[in-house]
Amino acid sequence: MKAAADPAFLRRGRWAISFADLCLLLLGFFVLLQASAGNRQEVVEGVAQQFGAPVGQTERLAAASLFQPGEAILTPAGEARMKALAHQYAAGGAKVEIRSVGLDPAANRFDNWDLAAARVGSVARKLVQEGIARQRLVIRGLDQDQGTGGASGQMLILTARPADAAR
Repeated sequence: MKAAADPAFLRRGRWAISFADLCLLLLGFFVLLQASAGNRQEVVEGVAQQFGAPVGQTERLAAASLFQPGEAILTPAGEARMKALAHQYAAGGAKVEIRSVGLDPAANRFDNWDLAAARVGSVARKLVQEGIARQRLVIRGLDQDQGTGGASGQMLILTARPADAAR
């Protein structure tokens, strides 16, 4: 009984509790990373934001709503959407990163890499045509880790980052 009330006895086990807390925290973090492997970029940006990194504005656009099926030609609705985004991005001096995620199941004439590259290039050319300086555009291309994109098909992700935060 006396040993249980002894302060030295109580202090000896504190490191184990702190170590267990650290292990559980790391386990939770790695489970979060593994569970969101499909959204890796969003998770990294979210963690960076929590630690004070500049926040970028992200637009996720379904390629099917912007382009003709299996082609890299913008539809009139796609051109209008790009014009609106260019107007939105023109206000600041932010870098605009353009990425392609997933694959288009309607690709006939192009293979998946060519179609993704052509669509990203088409978006970049339209943004330049609408007044965004070429130096502000960063093209990332096809994110192969994302697989086929599931039922959503190919997505184009445009992220406006402060000029000093662009990587």
